[in-house]
Amino acid sequence: MRPLVAAALLGLAAALGAAGCAAPNETRAERSPGRVADDAAITAKVKSAIATEVGARTAAALNVDTYRGTVELTGFVDDRTTAQRAATAAQKVSGVREVRNSIRLKSSS
Repeated sequence: MRPLVAAALLGLAAALGAAGCAAPNETRAERSPGRVADDAAITAKVKSAIATEVGARTAAALNVDTYRGTVELTGFVDDRTTAQRAATAAQKVSGVREVRNSIRLKSSS
């Protein structure tokens, strides 16, 4: 009986090990070409929305990076209101899942 249990456990361990190797790796940073194109389109739409809502000068001063629908805004603006308006404009764009507002204020010196 013991050899049968040992063989069953060995078989189960092998099956679970093989299943683990076949599982997709969700933590990989790679994106499909379609996802890259979607993110690029979102980036362009966000830049356009910021230019329309806040102004072309502000849009030019900000960097927009999109990764899997998450938009990060970086750069420098004159005041908090402008930073908030840019983030609000980005959030309104179709396909945006989250906005990370990393915009900094220009120093007053």
